[in-house]
Amino acid sequence: MTDFLQLLLSGCATGGIYALAALGFTLLWQASGTINFAQGEFVMLPAFLMLGFGFAGLPLPLAFLATCVLAVAVLGWAFKRGVADPLLRHGLMPVVVATIGLAIALRNGVRAGYSAEAHPFPSLFADRLFTVAGVNVTLADLGTLALALALVLATQAFLNRTVTGRAMQAVAQNTESATVLGINVPRMVFYVFALNALLATAAALLVTPTYLAKFDMGEGLGTKAFFAAIIGGFNNSRGALLGGVIVGVAENLAAAYISPAYKDAVALLLFMVVILFKPEGLMGRKEIRKV
Repeated sequence: MTDFLQLLLSGCATGGIYALAALGFTLLWQASGTINFAQGEFVMLPAFLMLGFGFAGLPLPLAFLATCVLAVAVLGWAFKRGVADPLLRHGLMPVVVATIGLAIALRNGVRAGYSAEAHPFPSLFADRLFTVAGVNVTLADLGTLALALALVLATQAFLNRTVTGRAMQAVAQNTESATVLGINVPRMVFYVFALNALLATAAALLVTPTYLAKFDMGEGLGTKAFFAAIIGGFNNSRGALLGGVIVGVAENLAAAYISPAYKDAVALLLFMVVILFKPEGLMGRKEIRKV
C-alpha cells in the first residue's frame, strides 16, 4: 500500500506537468481552431533559453522571467503571425503539417546549434525527503504537484472570473457574436497564444530537472500531453488536468506493476480506449457541425 501511494503521488506530479502542456492544446483549439503539434518543443525551447540565461549569470528566477518575455514574443506572437494566421485560412491540415515541420526544425536546430547531449537543469526545490505515515515523499514531487495544480487553477480562475478571460471564452465559443459585442477578437486570440507560451515555459521549469535539457525531450512530452488533452476532452480546459493526472498515474503504475517497457505505451492505450468509447473525452462535450 505504501508503494502504491508513492507511485500515485509521483504520478500526480508528472501528470500535473502533462496537464500544463495539454492545457495549451485545449486553449489554442478553443480560441483559434489551431492544433499545435510542436507543443512539446514549445516546452523544450524555454528550457534551453533558461540554461543560456543561467550561463550568462542570471539566477533561476530571473532567467525564468526573461524566458517568459522571449516565449511570449517568439512562441506566442511570432508563432501566431508567422504560422497560424496565414495557414488557418486554408483549413486545419496546413497548420497540422506546418507545426509538425516546426517541431522537427526546432529539435534539429537545438541539436545543431547547442548540443545533442543531455544537460542537467537546476531544480526549484531542495533535495529533501519526507516520510508521512510510512510514505516517502520528495519535496520535488510535492512542489511540482502544488505548482502545476496552482497554475492550472489560476488559469481557470483567470478565464472564468476576469473580463479578459470571459472575452477569450466568448471568442472561443462564437467569433462572430464576440465581434458584434465589441470584443477585439485578434487581441483575445493573441492572449491565448501568449498564455500558451507562458504555460509551456512553466512546464519547462518543472519538468526539465527530471527529464534533463535535451533536444528531443519535447517529443515524448508533447505526445503525452496531446493524449492527455484528448482523454480529458479537447474542448474542455478542465479536462486537461484530469487527462494529465490519469496519464501520469497510469504510467507509474504500469512501470511498477507490469513492466517499465510498457510505460510509454499506456498513454496510447488510454487514448485509443477513450476515442473508441467516448470520442469527446471524459469531460468534453459533443460538437455538432452543420455542413
